[in-house]
Amino acid sequence: MRTARGRVETRKSVLQVGRASPSAFRRLAITLSFLAMLVAAGPPRQAEAEAVPPAECAPAPAAGIAAGAVERPYLRVDYRFPSSSVTNPTIYVLKSRRRLLVVEGETLIRSYPIGLGTAPLGDKEKRGDCRTPEGTFYICGRNPGSRYYKALDLTYPSLRHAEKALLSGTLSELQYQSIAEAIRSGQRPPSDTYLGGDICIHGGGAQEDWTRGCVAMYDRDMDELFEMICVGTTVIIYP
Repeated sequence: MRTARGRVETRKSVLQVGRASPSAFRRLAITLSFLAMLVAAGPPRQAEAEAVPPAECAPAPAAGIAAGAVERPYLRVDYRFPSSSVTNPTIYVLKSRRRLLVVEGETLIRSYPIGLGTAPLGDKEKRGDCRTPEGTFYICGRNPGSRYYKALDLTYPSLRHAEKALLSGTLSELQYQSIAEAIRSGQRPPSDTYLGGDICIHGGGAQEDWTRGCVAMYDRDMDELFEMICVGTTVIIYP
C-alpha cells in the first residue's frame, strides 16, 4: 500500500508541476528577454561624466572672497618666475582666504599666507577697530627697519573711506582735503583722524590674526615681497 500511495503522490506532483510549467516558462522567458536587452544596450554611458574635468583641471575660484565676486585677476600661474624679473606687479589680498597674491601682468607669480587684524570681518571704519581695510590702495613707503621686521606702507584711508566719513560727519572738510592731498602726492595719509591709519603690510608672522588692522606675513616671505615691490604698486584688498 505504501508503494501505491507513493506512486499516486508522485503522479500528483508531476501533474502539478506540469500545470505550473507554462507560467514558469513565461516568467523565465521574460527574464531572459530583459537580460538580452541589457546586454544589447551595453554598459552605462559615461559621456556626461567624462565631459566634466577633474578637480585639479577645473578653473580656479574667483579671486574674491565671495564666490564670483570678481573675476580671477590672472590667466596663468608661474611660481618659478624670478623675483628679479618683476617689473609691474599688483598685490591682491584675499582676506577670507588669508592669502596675498602677487600678479605680474597676467601671471600669478607668488601666493603667501597672511594674518589680519584681530577683528578680521568687515571694512575698517575707524581708529582702533582692529579691522583690515578693504578697497584699492597704493604702496606709499618702504621701511626696512620696521618694528615688525620690514613694512610696506599703504595709502589708508583711501579717498573712498574719506568721502564716506565726510558725508557721515565724522571727518571735517579740512581733514578730508589733507587725506586727498596726501594720496594725490603719493604720500602716506594722516593717521590722526577718526579713520585712523598707519596701515601696512609687514612681517612678524602669519600664524593667526593678531594685528591692529595691518596685513602680516612670515619674515621669510616679507623678505621676498619687499625686494619685488616698489612705491606706487597697486594693492587691492578684497573682503
